[in-house]
Amino acid sequence: MAGISWYSSENTRSNPVPLCSLSNLQLRFLCPADLEEVRRLCQDWFPIEYPDSWYQDITSDPRFYSLAAIYGGIIIGLIVAEIKSYNKLSKEDSTILSVSPHERIDVGYILSLGVSKVYRRNGIASLLLEHLIRYMNTNENAHCKALFLHVLTTNNAAIQFYEQRRFKLHSFLPYYYSIQGKSKDGFMYVLYINGGHPPWSLADYIKHYCEVLVRSDPCSVPAWIWGQLQAVTEWIWPRVGRAAHSTSTLFW
Repeated sequence: MAGISWYSSENTRSNPVPLCSLSNLQLRFLCPADLEEVRRLCQDWFPIEYPDSWYQDITSDPRFYSLAAIYGGIIIGLIVAEIKSYNKLSKEDSTILSVSPHERIDVGYILSLGVSKVYRRNGIASLLLEHLIRYMNTNENAHCKALFLHVLTTNNAAIQFYEQRRFKLHSFLPYYYSIQGKSKDGFMYVLYINGGHPPWSLADYIKHYCEVLVRSDPCSVPAWIWGQLQAVTEWIWPRVGRAAHSTSTLFW
């Protein structure tokens, strides 16, 4: 289901069933035989209805990274992600990266991450996410420069979970979700990998051109001017970043 992702928090307060150790857990990719079990789990975990085609896709289409956590022979957690070309991103999602023309760029998108309620707070969601990130950092996926997701602004547990794992808030998305006939706001979070980075800000350009100027002919710039340029850049940079950040999180 394009444009929808979720997270069923492992931090939700409940009475967790402790695993003896994560070594008791098995990880494997979903297969077509898992479709009905996955459907039941998602209907229990998430307050949205995925179409039948979505379940068919994530359990059979190899373009999806659909990894399940198995305990006692049943699925107790799963993560679903997709690697897609940067050129196929929506306008709002394409703002996550700075790209060069004609450069091949891919991105990873987390559609869903969930764990059964009684097994949360055992590190299962962390384990699933770690395996996805490790896969994204392989040579096979060297062109993948970012891993991103959307999350409800009210899902504080998920926001904390991703921020603790170095995901950065990129933008605020008003009325992004439609849940039970009601519009809900969302955030976009991004983890940069394989040398990927966000588009440059004004401060980034100022710093870059100051450095280019000095490297090209250091003697042409008096030391006191260079010192002033550095001071101005260091003063502007955090303020521009904070201004952009406050704009994005105004409705948090």
